Amino acid sequence: MQVRVALTVLLAVALNAGVAAAQVTAIRAGRVVDPDAGTAAQNQVILVEGGKITAIGASVKIPSGANVIDLSRSTVSPGLVDAHTHLCMVVQPKRDAGNYYFTTLVDPDAFRSIEGVVNAKTMLEAGFTSVRDVGNEGRYACVQVRKAIQRGLIPGPTLITAGRIIAPYGGQFHLQPDKPALAEPEYYFADTRDEMVKAVRENVHYGATVIKIVVDDQRYIYSVDDIRFIKEEAARSGMKLAAHAWTEPGAHNAAEAAVASIEHGFDMTDADLLIAKQNGVVLVGTEYLANGDTTADHRQWVDRLARAYKVGVELVYGTDATNAVQGMTRGQDAMTGIDPWVEAGIPAPAILKAMTSSGTKLLGVDKERGTLQPGMFADLIATPDNPLTNIQTLKQVTFVMKNGAVVPLPGKGR
Repeated sequence: MQVRVALTVLLAVALNAGVAAAQVTAIRAGRVVDPDAGTAAQNQVILVEGGKITAIGASVKIPSGANVIDLSRSTVSPGLVDAHTHLCMVVQPKRDAGNYYFTTLVDPDAFRSIEGVVNAKTMLEAGFTSVRDVGNEGRYACVQVRKAIQRGLIPGPTLITAGRIIAPYGGQFHLQPDKPALAEPEYYFADTRDEMVKAVRENVHYGATVIKIVVDDQRYIYSVDDIRFIKEEAARSGMKLAAHAWTEPGAHNAAEAAVASIEHGFDMTDADLLIAKQNGVVLVGTEYLANGDTTADHRQWVDRLARAYKVGVELVYGTDATNAVQGMTRGQDAMTGIDPWVEAGIPAPAILKAMTSSGTKLLGVDKERGTLQPGMFADLIATPDNPLTNIQTLKQVTFVMKNGAVVPLPGKGR
């Protein structure tokens, strides 16, 4: 009798599990945006099952028993991308005198990983369903955050992580001869070919999924040959190379070496922008930084972005937000990076594409994310207005779904 009861219970559990696994979610969308085409289709139904989109269209039938989500008064777009984040760093401007060198000395990696957990959550809540963390995480703190997200222990975006940034001696800091170790492990110094190989392989070994280098923050910079050498070593492990390049010579070398992306490119000339375009180099311009910069530098950020768009370089949205901002989460702050793009005269459809499909392509997840079509993961957001005509509506995300699961939003009842 006990065996029969046990079998009955097991059968009921198995049947219930099958029903749960087969649960279909149907989203009624007022509009659905295609960022590649720059169009929006009216009155669409999106079916989601097993975390992925199974059907989308105006004539799609909603199955009996489906969980229906009514977004009929909203515009639905693919989830957003921030391709230049530092989730495991929060600069306290007053405490750190605005210098993240002090932040890295004061905050231990264990605490920084907790900051990464919080920042990952708020990025997702703001609508960023995929982000690339490009280092400044101590000794692989953000890699651990990524692993926790992947295991479902914490909420967060699909996360691409760089590990330790590879750089010429000193990295981005000016060291003192009696304290030379203070820039490590924040940076991995690599000046010889053997050091470059070891730096890439150590990053790969400890779980990095993209390689980041600093080209030019010292008087000595990586040459074109240096960058190509690191790129080729990274490629052996299936890694792309992101290159921090602030100066004109640094950006020129990175563009000539055909890296996957140039980060910042503050001093890029039109000639180097053209080289980047010809070599398929993406510009992640971090124009968000213009928001708090001097008047002259603000103008240069905006002008460089406008010139890059005119030349036709592929642009991807990335912020480089690191400061604690009173009254704002990291995700909310990251969304203010839209403003310099608007100021530069970039059309709303181009901005949205830079924040969606172009971003997932750079991150290497475009086969699964970045557009809304059958077979893709259900990463999507809803906004009150159409971002193709009003890009500022992205600051008012009312609904977020990642991998087919609804993300609870503060104050939204979900």
